[in-house]
Amino acid sequence: MTTVTLNKVQPEAKVNDTRKAQLLSSPVEHIDITSFDARPIVEAMAKMSFTSRDLARATALYNQMLEDKECSIILVIAGSTSAGGCMDLYAEMVRSNMVDAIVATGASIVDMDFFEALGHKHYQALEIPDDDTLRSLYIDRIYDTYIDEQQLQDCDFTIGKIADSLDPKPYSSRAFIREMGKWLADGNARKDGSLVQLAYEHDVPIFCPAFVDSSAGFGLVKHQVDAMKAGKPYLVLDAIADFRELTEIKIKAGTTGLLMIGGGVPKNFTQDTVVCAEILGHEDVEVHKYAVQITVADARDGACSSSTLQEAASWGKVSTAMEQMVFAEATSVLPLLASDAYHRGHWKTRARRAFAKLFD
Repeated sequence: MTTVTLNKVQPEAKVNDTRKAQLLSSPVEHIDITSFDARPIVEAMAKMSFTSRDLARATALYNQMLEDKECSIILVIAGSTSAGGCMDLYAEMVRSNMVDAIVATGASIVDMDFFEALGHKHYQALEIPDDDTLRSLYIDRIYDTYIDEQQLQDCDFTIGKIADSLDPKPYSSRAFIREMGKWLADGNARKDGSLVQLAYEHDVPIFCPAFVDSSAGFGLVKHQVDAMKAGKPYLVLDAIADFRELTEIKIKAGTTGLLMIGGGVPKNFTQDTVVCAEILGHEDVEVHKYAVQITVADARDGACSSSTLQEAASWGKVSTAMEQMVFAEATSVLPLLASDAYHRGHWKTRARRAFAKLFD
């Protein structure tokens, strides 16, 4: 007996189902920032030093962004924090109007959030055997977190199916992810409250500037190859439209604040909108007024996962007046920042930007 998946035919007889079930026995439980009040902890940390004080300063800046009626907030996500337990945290930020646009890696949006919206799970690695053993069991590993490869291929297949259902024309990643959210909202979600679905329902645009560097890439490549073989037109992703659309949001927003988890392409892509707006003739465009970055990268290789915030100021991207670096692994500090901001409640009086409607 075989299981037909997107990119291979897997002989089930070669998979030790008992051993696989043992390894995939402890699902990751995503933290709920509404269930605890981190304000006393963050306030105490403000009186400490080192990373504790940096986090308290970053939290104060994020609260300032939420309190500033003119400020639109862009959440930037890189790395695997969604798989590691922060998935519901990001969803709550959208639900509670704590972010107005999102720029992320394709993995964060597709392999993690959309993947769980399909009813699949990530699992804690209670032990880490030889990775060749994991491969033989069709288990993928993200540090100390497991994913069932067969379930991930279901995600690939679903992305291809969505692409097959759409008009064969260019789409920005934002436009395609919105279609993913619509597909979930139309009754196909097996887990309610995913980031992709909530963003669709609340008109919060999500951009993935390297979208095909994810599970989406496999499904979209198959969509394209199948169409080519059939002599039919196919969907394509327009990376230039991504940059243009996010720049349009920056121009429309005016005052902006960045909450950046990790760095890399999403971080630089978001910061570059200021320069792009200037090139388009908007010489009065504001630099990003607020900026917080939580990262484990450093500057010794000349980067800090796409420049320090101070360095970005030399490019005319961010202000040095209200910025804070937090050098920490994000799952250990982000829940404190987000819970503090949620319970302070500045989001309750913010106007919803609904930036996705700019492109209707």
